[in-house]
Amino acid sequence: MTSVAGMDRREFVKLLGGGIVVLVNVPMKSVLDPREWEARQRRGYPEDINAYLHIAEDGSVTLYSGKIEMGQGVMTSLTQMAAEDLNVALDTIRIVMGDTDSCPWDMGTFGSLTTRMFGPAVRAAAAQARLVLTDLAATRLGVPRSALVVESGVVYVAADRGRSVTYGALAKGQRITHAVDEKAVLRAVKEFTVMGRSPDRLDGVEKVTGAAKYAGDIRLPGMLYARVLRPPAHGATVRQVNTAGAEAMAGVTVVNQDGLVAVLAADPETAEKALAQVRADFDVPAPAVNTESIYDHLVASAPAANTPEQGGDLELGRTQATQTFEATYENAYVAHAPMEPHTALAEIKDGKATVWSSTQAPFGQQTTIARAIGFQPENVRVITPYVGGGFGGKVPGQQAVEAAQLAKITGRPVQVAWTRAEEFFYDTFRPAAVLKIASGVDANGKITLWDYQVYGAGARGSDVIYDIPNHSVRVYGEWGRAPDGMHPFAVGAWRAPAANSNRFAAEQQIDIMAAAVGMDPLEFRLQNLKDARMLATLRTVAGAYGWEPGVAPHRNGRGRGLACGIDAGTYVALAADVTVDRATGHVQVNRVVCAQDMGVVVNRDGARMQMEGCIMMGLGYVFSEEIRFEGGKILDVNFGTYELPRFAAVPKIETAFVPNDALAPQGGGEPAIINMGAVVANAIFDATGVRVYRLPMTPARVLEALRST
Repeated sequence: MTSVAGMDRREFVKLLGGGIVVLVNVPMKSVLDPREWEARQRRGYPEDINAYLHIAEDGSVTLYSGKIEMGQGVMTSLTQMAAEDLNVALDTIRIVMGDTDSCPWDMGTFGSLTTRMFGPAVRAAAAQARLVLTDLAATRLGVPRSALVVESGVVYVAADRGRSVTYGALAKGQRITHAVDEKAVLRAVKEFTVMGRSPDRLDGVEKVTGAAKYAGDIRLPGMLYARVLRPPAHGATVRQVNTAGAEAMAGVTVVNQDGLVAVLAADPETAEKALAQVRADFDVPAPAVNTESIYDHLVASAPAANTPEQGGDLELGRTQATQTFEATYENAYVAHAPMEPHTALAEIKDGKATVWSSTQAPFGQQTTIARAIGFQPENVRVITPYVGGGFGGKVPGQQAVEAAQLAKITGRPVQVAWTRAEEFFYDTFRPAAVLKIASGVDANGKITLWDYQVYGAGARGSDVIYDIPNHSVRVYGEWGRAPDGMHPFAVGAWRAPAANSNRFAAEQQIDIMAAAVGMDPLEFRLQNLKDARMLATLRTVAGAYGWEPGVAPHRNGRGRGLACGIDAGTYVALAADVTVDRATGHVQVNRVVCAQDMGVVVNRDGARMQMEGCIMMGLGYVFSEEIRFEGGKILDVNFGTYELPRFAAVPKIETAFVPNDALAPQGGGEPAIINMGAVVANAIFDATGVRVYRLPMTPARVLEALRST
């Protein structure tokens, strides 16, 4: 029996009342690449995924999903998938997301998994619901199921369209629960009327008009706003705290319990003033590593290597090569910097805690909160309103735990909304990384050697996509399992975790070899590839860009770059134009063309938005985003020093899809970002003849590279 926040399916169905409920489990193994399936098994992920669909007596349809909407558009695309296979109009479906009391358990919204992993469960539930309803209609109309057709929630006798019955009429008086235990028959691509289109986003009007509710917009009678005492550095410990000044303020509640020191008031301004009255002394450990020394530290502190991929003989590859190349690449820690900081509101009433939280993982937070306040998980309800950006950073839920703890202590609803400084301090940063590559190529331009090592980031994006007989990939300290002390503060997923680092290094190394043997970067890649999907993706981006053969570098201040990769089941390639100012080191990206083979495209505009968003966000880690630190002290705590891309930096962006309707929908939220570092670095090389090996490629670092030649 699959549990829904401690409530089994029978209890769930009772809450819905009459109508038809379809419950479906889809084995994760059936929808993931075998390598990804094996990796997720090692990390303890569940073996199945769930979707619940309810057809009510009035004909309305409700889809229940543990996924959340954080701007990526899955509220719309999941609804399209349900509408397609149920054969109803899009506006007849309501979707409930991220509510642990009513939605099926879900591990969280990340990894570009929603469409490619949860999507099949939605389609299976919808197709099975259609089957149940047509069976009921066959009985009602006195014909075999094969004599019926379905259009927009109405079942017709094909030979006599005057005889029909609506889904609502079929559900009326019924109380049917159907668990899918067979492969549902899905509608073919040629039959699609909803998928593959670009309807208006279901969350669009609310967000444009300001009516959309985020965790910080929720208000409850008698609620208090909390401000929490924070340490000055990671690893700092409290020596003593004096709260007398805050306690003397009218309307202020002070909490000092089990290491949690907070001040609460009826308005956030008073709470902020009260926090300023708290006096605290901390023991701060001496910095052992900083922004510049971190790279040596990562290599020195690395654990034994994991080898996710290897083949042939590296020494043989060296002897076969007429030229060999060795390079070291580095990237900095990067913050998520979402528009909405972490926020939560908690209320405890009648023995049950309800928490409205900006989170990507409501069920994970349910367990964490329950443990922190001594409740059973079924007595904790997490509701996720709209989330204002996550990018992997809103999986941990410290703010939700704090809100629940304070609500339990005070007996009042409590909101904890992080300031921007708290957001930067407690962020789980994209890990800094060192990447070392030794490669070789023979006289015919064939790659013979690929010896790849990555420290601190992880394996994602390190795939050997080229046809290289002698290769090895070694990973020292996968970000999710890095040993204590390797990173001076918490690290975590950041929009295609590790892949940005790995493709920055790998695709520059490919270009280095192409230039050395005097080959066009596109021709060199095509010659060293056998993968049909990647060949098609590269040819598509080249056609959309208008690529003309030529050997880099041209050294005329303007350059073009090319890069490709695989992420979330999607094949992606980028081509870009840049202009480099040799006097200042400033790089302007003028144009980016992106092509993706992502299987069936559920929502074309939504997919384009994700590609464009990846490219724009990628400009940040390429040029300016870098967390500076001294030991556990974070030096960048707001946008005055941590610079995000501005409108002036945004290039012309063009997108193209590689047709592949034989493949189920793949991930779209992350692939286009993984190549941004490499495609720009390769274009800088074409424009100037110099390589930049460290991210971000700030003007100062570009100038340094120019002056070193």
